[in-house]
Amino acid sequence: MEHDSAGLSPFDLAAMLVVASALLGWFNHHFIKLPHVVGLTVMGAIAAIGLLAANAFLPGVTLDDTVARLLAEMNFTDTLLQGMLSFLLFAGALHVDLDRLKADWVPVLLLSTVGVILSTVIVGMLAWGLGMLMGLPLAPIWYFVFGALIAPTDPVAVLGVLKEEKVDESLQASVAGESLFNDGVGIVVFTILLGAAVTGSEFSLGEGARLFLIEAGGGLLVGLVFGYIGFRAMRSMDEYALEVTITLAVVMGGYALCTALHISGPLAMAVAGLLIGNHGVTYAMSDVTRDYVIRFWEVVDELLNSVLFLLIGLEMIVLVPGVDELGLAIVAIPITLFARAAAVTLSTRVVPAARPKAEGAWGVLWWGGLRGGISIALALSLPAGPVRDLLLAATFGAVLFSVLVQRMTLGRVIERGKVPHEAHHGAHHGADTQRPGGLE
Repeated sequence: MEHDSAGLSPFDLAAMLVVASALLGWFNHHFIKLPHVVGLTVMGAIAAIGLLAANAFLPGVTLDDTVARLLAEMNFTDTLLQGMLSFLLFAGALHVDLDRLKADWVPVLLLSTVGVILSTVIVGMLAWGLGMLMGLPLAPIWYFVFGALIAPTDPVAVLGVLKEEKVDESLQASVAGESLFNDGVGIVVFTILLGAAVTGSEFSLGEGARLFLIEAGGGLLVGLVFGYIGFRAMRSMDEYALEVTITLAVVMGGYALCTALHISGPLAMAVAGLLIGNHGVTYAMSDVTRDYVIRFWEVVDELLNSVLFLLIGLEMIVLVPGVDELGLAIVAIPITLFARAAAVTLSTRVVPAARPKAEGAWGVLWWGGLRGGISIALALSLPAGPVRDLLLAATFGAVLFSVLVQRMTLGRVIERGKVPHEAHHGAHHGADTQRPGGLE
């Protein structure tokens, strides 16, 4: 195996990330006792602050240079992150119940398409306006790239809270389904906008729509084909170890084909995961196999999220945020919250058929639209330079607020949504008959 100048192979780098994630996870479990991803984010931020302080007060210490060298050796865009996105989306798709999702398929469809595009445009316009006021050296297209990378939501942390609060199962399925598809759509929009930003070519809506249809349509088709092949292969046997291997083959083989064809690998894996997680689980797996497959992908999802949150913490050490970065990180929070509110409102209130059936759905979909691993992965894949530093800082601000504030207060938002329904249930019974399936 060929080593680089610092003597670290790709395996060494991967080993360091996994060991660091495990150690921080253990420390959090025993001492800080925050939810896992929240704990990793907090410790990443503390590590960043600690190393910045060490650099400032101990002239001989150059830990940020060491970390910078390590990060430079990781080829995020071509190796680590692109594949990671497909693994994350497949793992997430396995948990989406299509039968329950059918109850609210219209708002889910609108949120994950119109909502993502609307959120991208609103974040881009507002960030552009504020960026001009702050005098930031960014071309307008980069603000829309940021809008696309921050549009995807992360259901992992939210679903835990929804289950604890006994939220209606159709709403749980809606949150998971919307997040899954807005991840796939957001990645396609991000890829198209990033291509225009990097090449410096004029972005036209017509060309963007054409590329979107090719990337998204091709991804959906490959996902269906690979998901069906995996389903048939698993149905023909009852060997749990081999069936877990088949799911890995679907993700890795399907993604490799999508890369070769220049279509959306993450969207393909979301569709393949849905097919295997529903028809595969029901018709192709024994109870033992189902248990192994689900648990295996839960571990993969947890590990990849841990590594991503650790990486964003390391990037913050290297970044040494200046006034511009801190300013953009702070304004990114209200901008993303406002854009999410607008996207949820348009997708669930303008079209009568799109109104979710569960009470309190608007608040859950808005405040529960957490940003997480997908946004971090996309931000880390940006080309190196001052633009990347600014957009990384903005992403870190939005994700940190999302994980620390929104995640920790979501339970209260859900409780507040329940009260009017329970207090006035008798008085409004006639009106409620049009919106069955309220919170229990």
